[in-house]
Amino acid sequence: MNMKHIKRFTTAALLALSLGAAAQNDHGIDRILRGIETNNKELQANAQLIASQKLTARSDNNLADPTLSYAHLWGNKDKNNTIGELVVSQAFDFPTLYASRAQLNRLRATSFDGQQNRMRQDILLQAKELCLDIIWLKQQKEVLNERRSNAEELSKVYARRLATGDANRLETNKINLELLNVKTEAAMNETALRNKLEALTALNGNQPLAVDLATYPSVTLPADYEALRREALATDPTLQTLASESLVARKQVAVNKQNWLPQLELGYRRNTESGEPFNGVVVGFSFPLFQNRNKVKAARAQSLNIDLLRENTATQVASELTQAYTEAQSLYASMEEYRKTFEAQQDLSLLKQALAGGQINMIEYFVELSVVYQSRQNYLLLENQYQKAVARIYKGLL
Repeated sequence: MNMKHIKRFTTAALLALSLGAAAQNDHGIDRILRGIETNNKELQANAQLIASQKLTARSDNNLADPTLSYAHLWGNKDKNNTIGELVVSQAFDFPTLYASRAQLNRLRATSFDGQQNRMRQDILLQAKELCLDIIWLKQQKEVLNERRSNAEELSKVYARRLATGDANRLETNKINLELLNVKTEAAMNETALRNKLEALTALNGNQPLAVDLATYPSVTLPADYEALRREALATDPTLQTLASESLVARKQVAVNKQNWLPQLELGYRRNTESGEPFNGVVVGFSFPLFQNRNKVKAARAQSLNIDLLRENTATQVASELTQAYTEAQSLYASMEEYRKTFEAQQDLSLLKQALAGGQINMIEYFVELSVVYQSRQNYLLLENQYQKAVARIYKGLL
């Protein structure tokens, strides 16, 4: 058997691993993500933090506490000559400030919600990548199981042949070494798979995962990159949060300008002198000549900082999207090359028949076998990286 004929190896099982029942697992990953969105402790804790921040912001617009004071005075010469004074008053900011701060708090609430959405997206993307890695490791496990089965079968055959003198110790040792290698790789695969499942369960609040992941979701890379870029920039939660924070910063400048308006105080005053009461109204003004100094400048600097940060983040998001899109295109092209090669080739049984028929020796067999399994492992890795790249591209839709 010539080398061209030897290299006609199996791909039917590989294609079944990668292309079958994709839609079912698309829903499976989605169900896992929805469960994590509900059960994740970090998201739950952050939701309480956001609620606390919203209430704290609203409390900044509360009225000051009312004051009550009473004074009782008496004369040095005549203790019966007394004066009593009761004052009840309420201080408040200029009325327009309350309306402006209420608008500011509504903008802050939107910004806080954006921060929660950003954390949600990060955790769900992390969970999806774990799901994709679990699918990859399970597919890799199937290849390793097949490889182990072949090695065990050969080990038994060559053990019998060695006993009858039809095989030499060198060939038998090479088979046993291949069996040891595949057992080691299988153990490492099992450990990695278990760790990924543990990490995914932890993201799910240590709640058990009822969905079995076996194949990838069906995904298509869009041809129109510009439309994809516009959509990604419009749905990116970090940019949305910075847009909200920019509005907050601009409104804070307006509020700080109004802090120069005087504070007011209204109240009731009652005086009694020798038993005769006098009632009246208390009106006061407080002029913020010192406490508001430089606050407008600080708010403007903060607003400019957020605007510049927003521009920089938009550039980074676009760059990351371009990198992910280019990576996905390259990975998909490599996957297609493997597919075309796989579809034109036949079963591994041809290689085993050639070995059994004496057309190739054990060294040639293991050289060709390593090419077969390395190609399959390469394809599985390419597919996993492609799925991750597309997940990053569409992370705004999580």
